[in-house]
Amino acid sequence: MPTSNPPPTQSRPRWKRATMGTVLLLAVLLAWGWTPLTRQAEAGTAFGARVACSCKYVGGRDLASCEGDFLDGMALVSLSEDASAKTVTASVPLIASTTATYRKGWGCMLEPYEG
Repeated sequence: MPTSNPPPTQSRPRWKRATMGTVLLLAVLLAWGWTPLTRQAEAGTAFGARVACSCKYVGGRDLASCEGDFLDGMALVSLSEDASAKTVTASVPLIASTTATYRKGWGCMLEPYEG
């Protein structure tokens, strides 16, 4: 007597298809939003480097307190300094980095943009 069991399918499990679809969707969204994201990161790092350099070398404050001068939305911007060169670098990991240098009589100036 024939059984009513369906034949086994050779398609991928449902969770694998859902994962692949999610990864593909994220890749498309990242590609679509990459240019605005990089532009915002470049503007944020330029602002952060200039403000933090002025705060540190003109205002005489420590670098940790200078982060309090950042605007809302700048949480990803991190600061580092080279005290011997009197520079402050602001960066958003893997996206943008900008350096400002203190020059006596001129204040803090951003390094030339090479984009």
